Amino acid sequence: MTSTAKTGSSPRSFRLHISIFGRRNVGKSSIVNVLAGHRVSIVSDTPGTTTDPVKKAMELLPLGPVIFTDTAGLDDEGELGAQRVQRTRGVMEGTDLAVIVTDTDAWGGWEEQLADDFRRTGIPVIVVRSKIDSSPMSDAFSMEMEGRKLPWVAVSAVTGDGVDELREALIRMAPDDFVNRPAIVSDLLPPGGTAVLVIPIDKEAPKGRIILPQVQTIRDLLDHGCMAVVTQDDQLVKALGNLREKPAIVVTDSQAFRKVSADTPEDIPLTSFSILFARFQGDLKSMVKGAMAIDRLRPGDRVLVAEACTHHPIGEDIGTVKIPDWLGRYVGGDLEFVFQRGSDFPADLSSFRLVIHCGACMFNRRTMLTRIQRAEAAGVPITNYGLTIAYSLGIFERALGPFPDALAAYRSGK
Repeated sequence: MTSTAKTGSSPRSFRLHISIFGRRNVGKSSIVNVLAGHRVSIVSDTPGTTTDPVKKAMELLPLGPVIFTDTAGLDDEGELGAQRVQRTRGVMEGTDLAVIVTDTDAWGGWEEQLADDFRRTGIPVIVVRSKIDSSPMSDAFSMEMEGRKLPWVAVSAVTGDGVDELREALIRMAPDDFVNRPAIVSDLLPPGGTAVLVIPIDKEAPKGRIILPQVQTIRDLLDHGCMAVVTQDDQLVKALGNLREKPAIVVTDSQAFRKVSADTPEDIPLTSFSILFARFQGDLKSMVKGAMAIDRLRPGDRVLVAEACTHHPIGEDIGTVKIPDWLGRYVGGDLEFVFQRGSDFPADLSSFRLVIHCGACMFNRRTMLTRIQRAEAAGVPITNYGLTIAYSLGIFERALGPFPDALAAYRSGK
């Protein structure tokens, strides 16, 4: 049921993220190793052997590509232990499916807090009662799990007992939004329809490549029998003129939104890659609502700009240069911008008046949904690059045209 072939062929954002949690020395690393079929994590009787999250990309059929993450024990101690626990809690942000491991029949506060955290965020949980070869499980444990309505599996990494049952449970518990993942853009086209993709050559993209959201959009169109016409913004008018029939949609890099909007006839739906990813990776309606908070910004307000990539910005970088410039003009004065990249994301968002996120193509969808939940819990609106640009340039309604529900939500909230 598992395979490690071609594990590097799928980006992390398209993999199911399965994370293993529990106290120190309960057998988490052994569980990861036995699922992977070889030693991924160091196994020792010494508590605290796993210090940083250890990730293993592999195939779990029939689900396909997954990432298993082994984490440090949540009961780690001392100054370094606290840092390890913080890293472990960071893994929770991007977990699609959580495995809580315990090696005794006792279900204590650590385990219950973990289960509660996952229930609150809607992340499915499987409990593993480990080490059953050396510590047999009692009926009391199974009764407690059933009383708490937690699915569980008894496993021995030494003998292999229960490993197949654990794999089956992982497959059964995989969240529906991974199993039946929505399309990026192909659902907005009729069968065999054509999308014109406007892709200016980005100075920050390595030579010979285009950025990941554009690659993934092209693949989505091809997978669903649609056609993609790819052009740069200064060739759009010619590309449209060369088509015998008007395209079903034009999708542009957000940085070229103003020019592409001017060059695209009003009867052709238009949006951006970033707005497509607000729907694909997050929650489009929530982010539309967040963009509307731009009208409430005042000079001096703090704005968090969060980006999944950790590239070094150069030239007219969209996150650090262009968006601050466009927003400053819209607001009529300078805003205080705070920039975060990669896995860094403030624990306390209360000082910000707005969070602006990239398209999150480098994250899995769960990470983006968790960040949206955290922002909403803090009462801070959150939106993304494409929506921010369209709003500040005055083409918001047109950019939402392909998404009737989101457009209606915007109009009703004005």
